[in-house]
Amino acid sequence: MERILLDLHCHLVPLTPAATEGLKGIAWRGAGPALEIDGYLLAAPSVYRVEALLDWMDRNAVERAWISVPPPLYRLELEAGPAAHWIACLNEGLAEVAARHPDRLAPLVHLPVQHPALAAETAQAWIARGLPRFAMPAGSANRQLILSDAAYDPLWQALDEAGAFLFLHPCKGCDPRYEPFYLHNLLGSPVETALAAAHLALSGILDRHRRMTLCLAHGGGATAAVAGRLERGQVTGRPGADTGAERPRQVFRRVAVDCICHDPATLALAAAAHGEDNLYFGSDWPFSMGLPEPHRQLADCSPDLRRQMFETNPRRLLARFPR
Repeated sequence: MERILLDLHCHLVPLTPAATEGLKGIAWRGAGPALEIDGYLLAAPSVYRVEALLDWMDRNAVERAWISVPPPLYRLELEAGPAAHWIACLNEGLAEVAARHPDRLAPLVHLPVQHPALAAETAQAWIARGLPRFAMPAGSANRQLILSDAAYDPLWQALDEAGAFLFLHPCKGCDPRYEPFYLHNLLGSPVETALAAAHLALSGILDRHRRMTLCLAHGGGATAAVAGRLERGQVTGRPGADTGAERPRQVFRRVAVDCICHDPATLALAAAAHGEDNLYFGSDWPFSMGLPEPHRQLADCSPDLRRQMFETNPRRLLARFPR
């Protein structure tokens, strides 16, 4: 079995009933127990158990994992004060879980996209603690959060100065047409990711902040498929598209993606658009829309591409972010 040096997309709930006691909107249900967040019950039992993650890693020859919180914990409706407290609980929890297994796990510090100033403050605080790796929702249609907004400039500046890593993960789309057939996840998530990438490219943010490393979930979503169309709109002067920013296809060659595409042709397209040296293994553990059997599910990839995303690329990334 091929070894996988790094899984940069896996989820854990780093909370306990004691840590969340007294928090509004939070309740624990059942013998598990499972977390009910603002009325939504996150019932997947493995997402609470670090031992289950480590066992899965052992069975699949995954040496290290960067852990982030799952989307139900984003809680974008929280005002700044409660959000700051909630984010602190999440991030201290992630750090504590990782500290118990320093040779296997490391945290992706969660940033509250709904509060740009708080996101910048959180990033600065954890960078000062020597942890320049972050995860953040990729904007939100429901909350009208647009990553090209000038309010995020201090965040991009902080991440760029630190040469930080930022993993963008989509939220649930709010378009009612996504409700049938689970399309809010199957189609909405890839579109939300591509929308975030388009804003960051066409605004020039990724051109101006080249020292930070941006990584998009799920193979970049629809980004690779629309890169040429975005560029065509720019070069033909479509209203608002010609911002003077670097061409999107060139920008996306500096953007990393994970390998969760569920189709070898789509994975090859992502590798072509972003560069094989920007392709990393991600599992989306423990959720069924990920790669719970990575060696079987990625068996139709070429050996060279598997070697690139399993060993070559993560070795370089881990050298930059060893903690």
